[in-house]
Amino acid sequence: MNLKVLVVDDSSTMRRIIVNVLTQLGISTDYISEAEDGLVALGKVKTNSYDVILTDWNMPRMNGLQFVQNIRKLPKYSHTPILMITTEGGKSEVIEALKNGVNNYIVKPFNADVLKGKLEPILNRHKKK
Repeated sequence: MNLKVLVVDDSSTMRRIIVNVLTQLGISTDYISEAEDGLVALGKVKTNSYDVILTDWNMPRMNGLQFVQNIRKLPKYSHTPILMITTEGGKSEVIEALKNGVNNYIVKPFNADVLKGKLEPILNRHKKK
């Protein structure tokens, strides 16, 4: 499946776990990009196109919420699915993320099945295109 995915997390281990799940779902590593913080990710979204973005919240330089706020201002990313994967599991944080344009939310720690469950509706929509 040639779905272009951007994985944003300051933990290289977490990025590797997410990439492993994505490849299990049939997404080629050729179509997966990684960024270690929101600032690097913002540069990537301005020069590339992604079909789905998975981002952490707590990162140095630019956090995930700031990153989401920035990319939602870009017309080509106004409807791109964004999945936030974070330790911030409080109800107020979830609401704030959703208000700022996050489509779905996973609280760390999570397992592969949880990530697959959140991604499958996105993948199914992409297959229909």
